[in-house]
Amino acid sequence: MKYIVLCLLAVFGLTACIKTDLFEKNVAIPGHAWAYSFKPQIKFDVQDTASSYNIFVVVRHTDAFRYNNLWVRLKSSAPGDSAVVTQQFDLPLATQNRWTGTGMDDVFEHRILLYRRPLKFAKPGELNITIEQVMRENPLPDILNIGIRLEKADRL
Repeated sequence: MKYIVLCLLAVFGLTACIKTDLFEKNVAIPGHAWAYSFKPQIKFDVQDTASSYNIFVVVRHTDAFRYNNLWVRLKSSAPGDSAVVTQQFDLPLATQNRWTGTGMDDVFEHRILLYRRPLKFAKPGELNITIEQVMRENPLPDILNIGIRLEKADRL
């Protein structure tokens, strides 16, 4: 019996040390009202250039959020590249009066894939992403957090 318990503890201990192929950073929105002037910058250190990555925007909001979507502008610079790429995205949050994300109580979280195909980075280094809200309402109430999630696409 002791041998089985020791083996189980060893397995659990070793799996806790396995490196995940996931990076996620979220930023709290001050006062839960996202103003045009608040432009969170998120940075990731990307070293694996052999892998492809899926990139998601992570949005947390309350049930009181009035819109079915969220328009954001992302400004990004890839590792080893000084050029800034600006793209605008319409992020769907609801369909037919129902939130599409996961919810607990009155808080909902959405992980929205930005590109249909995974991206590869040509050089290792720092990936910089700035997120701006570009909705017609300023400040935009009931947004709690905004973030970016990178997942290795070629995981088994």
